[in-house]
Amino acid sequence: MKDAKIRLCVTQDLAQGQTIPLAQNQAHYLFGVMRLKAGARVLLFNGRDGEYLAEVVEAGKRKGALRCIEQTRPLQMPPDLWLLFAPIKKARTDFIVEKAAEMGAAKIMPVQTRFTNSDRIRVDRLQAHALEAAEQCGGTYVPEVTDIRKLDALLDDWPEDRQLIFCDEALVGAKETLRAQSGHKKWAILIGPEGGFSDDERSKLSALPFVTKISLGPRILRADTAAVAALTLWQSTLGDW
Repeated sequence: MKDAKIRLCVTQDLAQGQTIPLAQNQAHYLFGVMRLKAGARVLLFNGRDGEYLAEVVEAGKRKGALRCIEQTRPLQMPPDLWLLFAPIKKARTDFIVEKAAEMGAAKIMPVQTRFTNSDRIRVDRLQAHALEAAEQCGGTYVPEVTDIRKLDALLDDWPEDRQLIFCDEALVGAKETLRAQSGHKKWAILIGPEGGFSDDERSKLSALPFVTKISLGPRILRADTAAVAALTLWQSTLGDW
């Protein structure tokens, strides 16, 4: 397995001896870009069956096939953690999605707040970024990226058994606050827009029984930095780190 340096996410079921036909873009990447030949080894995962070592059995310019040899890792599900964030500039939104996938978010949910900079996103492009991040970081699960929803509507439909972390720069003592809520299994983190939350949004969030308010420190963080900081804090306190 030492020569299997490329990981590829596929949609087909994986099992020992299973042959996996490749889509045209996958064949182009493996054989046109990476210059793999028949007999080369690739690591495959699909988000359901763990990771498999596979061998190239057909290599063409527009098509190809791989055969699964053996399972190398079982499926490792992330903690039941959602990340909610207000989209910002394109490159920084991409960064948030990539880091959320790398750091173990199970679902990534763009939300529209009063001061959200952009209310239009391309879910397919963001989902592709999440997939690529999982390929590169060794993950066996790809988090779902949902379409953007208004924050108010999302909060009105919120499941009562899921705690929502509201990152509030006016507070202190984040780790102690999270440890006090350690009995909960389902969580979500909410990161606001560059302009912050409106007074109405802050009041509504503060009044909801499922909301846990925490601070990310004495400095005001950019939205993309705040997402990484909050994910790190949760993972190191309540997650699988």
